[in-house]
Amino acid sequence: QVQLVESGGGLVQAGGSLRLSCAASGRPFRRNAMGWFRQAPGKEREFVASIIWSINIAKYADPVKNRFTISRDNAKTTVFLQMNSLKPEDTAVYYCAAEEESKGVISTRPDDYEYWGQGTQVTVSS
Repeated sequence: QVQLVESGGGLVQAGGSLRLSCAASGRPFRRNAMGWFRQAPGKEREFVASIIWSINIAKYADPVKNRFTISRDNAKTTVFLQMNSLKPEDTAVYYCAAEEESKGVISTRPDDYEYWGQGTQVTVSS
């Protein structure tokens, strides 16, 4: 079984920063990509960022470009999300996800990711 465990969420004022971490454990799996999604109350889960593990290429959703940075530590099988210049609209539960089978592109669809963490709350106050 593959487990993804997020950490680093919390409450921050607008303009502040947070760094999320996601550690993978359990059985070995073919890690094509790892990404972050978020879900605000009453809204659908939406793509935030993803990184192709082997070539370190990343993709970002437009609302977070130039504010968020996804990175990975290959040795520790951990993916990070550095979030700067946070806005109240960034408030959501943030989920880590892992894609095992390549779809040929960096997928933004939740259904393309096979494994999920339990989520970590990020709250940005105005």
